[in-house]
Amino acid sequence: MKKLLLILSSLFIFSIFITGCGPAYVAVGTRPEPPVYERPLAPGPGYVWVEGEWVMRGGRYVYRRGYWAYPKRRYHHYIPGHWEQTPRGYYWRHGYWNY
Repeated sequence: MKKLLLILSSLFIFSIFITGCGPAYVAVGTRPEPPVYERPLAPGPGYVWVEGEWVMRGGRYVYRRGYWAYPKRRYHHYIPGHWEQTPRGYYWRHGYWNY
């Protein structure tokens, strides 16, 4: 009886683990166009414009507008995100700071 209970609880925990692991990205058939908006003025010298990005919300891509950021270290620059094509469709590769 204890073995059966141990096996069933192990299977239950394993199934929770597997269902909790979703895909690393969601592919779409066509790349959506970003909305058009005016870039605000820089808040001061040394600020870098961080381009808008596509983020996952409720299982779909939603556009998040760009913003001004001050690099934490000198000579850092921001590499903007981009759509990457795969056999399953397109997915968004997020931008990052290049050190």
